[in-house]
Formats: sequence, structure tokens, C-alpha cells
Amino acid sequence: MDRTAQRTPRPAGRTVAYDPSSTAPSPAPPLHVRAAAVLEAGWTGTSTVPSRSLYPHQWSWDSAFIAIGLRHVSPLRAQTELDTLLAAQWADGRIPHIVFNPSVPLDAYFPSPDFWRSSTAGRAAGAPRTVQTSGIVQPPVHALAAWLVHLADPGLSRARGFLTRVYPRLAAWHRYLLHRRDLGGGGLVSVVHPWEQGMDNSPCWDRPLSRVTPAPARSFRRADLDHGSPEGRPTDLDYGRYVRLASDYRDRGYADGGIEGAARRASVEGGGGRRAGEFAVEDPAFNALLIASEYALARIAHELGAASTARQARAERLTAALVERLWEPAAGMFLCRDVRAGELIPERGVSGLIPLLLPTLPRDLAATLVRTMCGPHFGLGGTTRLVPSYDLLGEAFDPHRYWRGPAWINTNWLLEGGLRLHGERGRADALRKGILHTADASGFAEYVDPYTAQACGATGFGWTAALTLDLLHDRPAGDGNGVTAIKGGDRG
Repeated sequence: MDRTAQRTPRPAGRTVAYDPSSTAPSPAPPLHVRAAAVLEAGWTGTSTVPSRSLYPHQWSWDSAFIAIGLRHVSPLRAQTELDTLLAAQWADGRIPHIVFNPSVPLDAYFPSPDFWRSSTAGRAAGAPRTVQTSGIVQPPVHALAAWLVHLADPGLSRARGFLTRVYPRLAAWHRYLLHRRDLGGGGLVSVVHPWEQGMDNSPCWDRPLSRVTPAPARSFRRADLDHGSPEGRPTDLDYGRYVRLASDYRDRGYADGGIEGAARRASVEGGGGRRAGEFAVEDPAFNALLIASEYALARIAHELGAASTARQARAERLTAALVERLWEPAAGMFLCRDVRAGELIPERGVSGLIPLLLPTLPRDLAATLVRTMCGPHFGLGGTTRLVPSYDLLGEAFDPHRYWRGPAWINTNWLLEGGLRLHGERGRADALRKGILHTADASGFAEYVDPYTAQACGATGFGWTAALTLDLLHDRPAGDGNGVTAIKGGDRG
């Protein structure tokens, strides 16, 4: 996703005349009330924007995370959130990373609908004609979100046919990823743009991005710099590369694997491998979230009376492929694979810790991930209260520059669930406490300095508020959470 980062200045203090009717400030509303108010402020009637002023459209994985929290406030609105997103699905199965609101001016956000030209450039891929979208995707959190929304009110869900309605769309989404995006031929999904993985300017992308010829600076206008300082945003050079990748993909009609390459070995999922473009990366977090959502789809299938064992088996095979292709023992974590170069990328990003959320991850690998998370590279429980987005010891680390160091609530929510899933209850409780404290103190900031928890980016951010609600409702009383909800086979 291309996000506009904003540092929010504190308003200057003002002198207030003495008011004898009020000698003490009113107490702040409870945290859950304030979190719910953020979601209410972002509600458009059919979906929730991440931030009214900065991100005025619907984002794919934002909506999934928002639905996970919104289910505690209104299961009906949480269902509607996902229904709205899935209504914009393309005929080839992809769920676009942005669904544009036609009432928002074109110059309010870049890349805007006239850049993506989905209804014309995406016609062969089955882009919808009645709504404008982007042409790339984001991490597949959606089936997990749908299952959790169902669990919030199963009676309402069944009465409205929610799972019956979303299941075929989610199944088509997974088929698209497994068969169209197996660019490495090893069974894992590749992203073809840094925005697809969600961690836009992570140092993990620097090496493969260096092969991309940037678009001329005068060929586009960076709306993000209207709201944030250049020091907190991707460089002009990188942004030019983002635009080049997106425009080339658009000009190929959003066809996957459009550049000639060597034949790939057969895929464990039957995709057989496709041709990799200039940028093709197998990312640990993207694939781990797909696996988690495969487990969730198995639960949904069982609820609907359909066979679920094939999906569970697929999730287990994908976990094995993830370990085979992306685990790096020397780093003590998973790394991204540059498909074009055929090698792992030697950068430690938070993405490489996210597979901790998988229930069948080998026990020794889970233990190693916990040690890495709590060691000097990420510092959890020591130098940092939340897990940063990038290696604290890495040359590219920057505590304020988007995904090059700051801590994000959504990744920490996933890791909290992973810790709890693998029996690390004490560490999970401490991380939960840190997330809630940070969300409260930062005004539900988009991301924070991992050392000081200083608010960065937008405040009143959608998924920060939503996942705060989820933590407040689900932990730690029953020791259950959104991630552990996928564990346990076919139990309803």
C-alpha cells in the first residue's frame, strides 16, 4: 500500500479562564470507547477508511484487520466491511489493494483511479466495470477475518448467509494466489510490487528494487509529501521505481509473469511456476498469512458442511515449503527470497518473524524465532516494548521512516498471537500490555518509534483502533485470540 505518513504536531497551549463549575478536568473515556469512536469516525456506510484525511478509500488488508476489531462493536458492520471489499473482486480472483470512493477528488490520493485504469487496463483479467480499483493486491488476511467475524455472532452470520456468501470468493482469491503467483515454482506466492506486501519501503526490497529503472520524477506528483516530511517517506528514487513497476504491470493488462524467464520446477500446489518480472519476491509474512487463512477456510468449509481436510493438508504443505525456501538458520528467522536472482535477501525484517503465527511450525523454529525477537536485532522486552519493523542493528534502520524501523500495531498483534499460540504466555501478556499502552498514549498512531513510542504517521488510525479493541476483548482471560482461533482442526 502506498501510505501518506504524517507527523502530527501537538497544538499550542492556550490560557483558559477559571471556571468555578469545573475545577478538575473530566476523565478521559475508557480506551475501548475511544477506539470504537475512531472506527465510527472512519465509517462511510459501507466500509471504513484507514484515516479520513490521509487515506480516503478502502484498503484491502486494512479492512480485514478493521473487521477483526469491528466485530466486537457491530458484527453486522464487520460483515458489511468484508462484503464491500469482496464485491470489488476481479474475475480472476484477485482482491485489489484499494477500492476507490468515487466521491473523493482524484488529486486527494496518488496513485489515483486514473493511474490504475482498472476497468480498461484490467478488462482481460476481469476487473469490475462498476467500481474503480487498483490492480495489485495485499496480504491475504481476509479468510481469517471472515472466520473471526462469524464467531462474533454465529446466529447473525448464519441468518444472513455470511459465510455462504464469502466462502466462494475467498476460495477464488486463494486459487489466484496459488496458481497465478507461484513465480518461483516452489509453491509459495510472490509479490510483484512492494506495496503488495504491505510494508512499502522495507529495506528487504532495496536489492530487487535496484534493478528497476525509475519513472521520471516529472511524470507523477507525490501527494504523500503534502502531509509528511521527506525524511519520513520513501526517497524520490524509490518512489519512481514504485511508479515504474505499477505502470508496467498496468500496461501488461495486469497479467502475471509477463517477462521471459527460465522454466521453473513444478510447484507443490500445481501452479508449475510462472515467469518472474523485474520484481518478484517470496515474502514470509505474505505466505504465512495465506497459510493462516487456509486454516481459516478449512474452518469455514466445515461450518458450511463441506470437506475441509484438503485445505488443512494444503496449509501444512505450504508451511513445509515456507521452511524449505525461506528459513535461514544463520539469521535465526525467515528471509525474503528474490525470485529473479534466485537467492535469499540478507535483511532482517519483521516479516521474517510473522510465521510464528502458524500452528504447525516446527517447535525448534518457533523457539528460535522467539529468541531472535527478544535478541539484539529486535529487542523485545529489552530495548524495545514493541517489535520494530526492521533490524535495530541494520545499516538501513531508521526509527521514524515508515517500514524501515518503526513499530506497527498490526505486526505486533500478529506476533502477540503467535507467542500465545506457541506457549509463550508471559511474553504474549507483556506484548499485549505494550500494544495497549502504546495505542492509548499515541492516540492510536499509525506507527511509532520503537524506542520511545513517539507517535508517527496518522493518528486515529483504523487498524490500530480495531486491533486495540480485539486485544481488549479477547485477551488474556481465555488465553485465546484471533490467531489461535485457527488452531484445532475442525472444532467449531
